[in-house]
Amino acid sequence: VGDKPIWEQIGSSFIQHCYQLFDKDRTQLGAIYIDASCLTSERQQFHGKAATVEKLSILPFQKIQYSLTARDYQAMPHSCIISVVVDPIMGFHHMFLLKNTNDAWVCTNDAFRLVLHNFG
Repeated sequence: VGDKPIWEQIGSSFIQHCYQLFDKDRTQLGAIYIDASCLTSERQQFHGKAATVEKLSILPFQKIQYSLTARDYQAMPHSCIISVVVDPIMGFHHMFLLKNTNDAWVCTNDAFRLVLHNFG
């Protein structure tokens, strides 16, 4: 872990923590968002911590068996990190814009998209 850039270590830890909360108790996801956060999921937008957690809490499935085969991280200006994950088995891309606020990493922008293909 120590040989990876700090933004990759932070991004990876954040994603792992986020998905653990998602599977364990989605109501606890409020800890990683702020009131100014925005979630875009399948072209729907949800503004603020409460709306984001509400949307994530009402999803009909309880757990996901993740197969995160690709993860990309980028350091950004203003103490931000972009984290992108791809899960080809479950068929989704997920992007988080993380910001260091009051010595804590929070998600200011969250974009989720299913990637379903029709080869027929």
